[in-house]
Amino acid sequence: MNTIISNSKLKASIKLHGAELFSLLDNGNKEYMWNGDPNFWPKHSPILFPIVGSLKNESYTFNEKEYNLGRHGFARDMEFQLIKKTESSATFSLSYNEETLQKYPFKFELQIIYKLEEHKLNIEYKVINKGETKLPFSIGAHPAFSLPEKFSNYSIQFEKEEKLKYSLLEDGLISNTTKILETVNNEVSLNYKLFENDALVFKRLKSNSLTIFQNSKPYIKVDFKGFPNLGIWTKENAPFICIEPWFGYSDTVEKFGDLFKKEGILILEANQTFNTSFEIEIFN
Repeated sequence: MNTIISNSKLKASIKLHGAELFSLLDNGNKEYMWNGDPNFWPKHSPILFPIVGSLKNESYTFNEKEYNLGRHGFARDMEFQLIKKTESSATFSLSYNEETLQKYPFKFELQIIYKLEEHKLNIEYKVINKGETKLPFSIGAHPAFSLPEKFSNYSIQFEKEEKLKYSLLEDGLISNTTKILETVNNEVSLNYKLFENDALVFKRLKSNSLTIFQNSKPYIKVDFKGFPNLGIWTKENAPFICIEPWFGYSDTVEKFGDLFKKEGILILEANQTFNTSFEIEIFN
């Protein structure tokens, strides 16, 4: 079952499975989301929770017991409930259950709120600690934007002028190797060679947003103010780009095993709520 929200400018479609946004159309029916072609990547915009990226050996230890948790967690592969709906907004909820407790022994509710305002889609994440103990978690977005023209026709411009240092991945983990993303006027032209070692992982940015340009014209802007980490990713010859605001990232090659000591982890006190949001703006 899919949920559709709309206003006079945009129409967004969201699946109950993973509460995943899979379509964002303007009022001329132009599609801005990746179509999920499995020949490249079968997803559109998965929710990353309760971890972002990979754990070493896909496992961690809590209270002397080992748990297995796959890449990017389990929320993207579970059925959410639609708990609130208006013409231009929808709220989805996932709560802990016997299945999640086998992988992640913490009591939570995760809410995803989609809201359209003019040419913008706001996506809010709400994590509620339903337990009596502290809750360690990461959360992140993974929207893939369709690039229907030649990949080199696109560029990305960061909001602020800064030294863009990113970490390289090694078997899905954060390595000790970093590189600098060279820009001209805060802008970098897209080419597949940038991603030959997987995603670009930025642990810290001054910029609160970036804009994708198509033939030097603004195409999509992603505003991720408040998110400390960012991933940018595509696959070889794939006609999409992922702009991924994160709280957290993969284990490092050296530090792993304890979620509470994991780099980038958030710790939520009992009965407390964490809120964050990002925004997608469409230019047409």
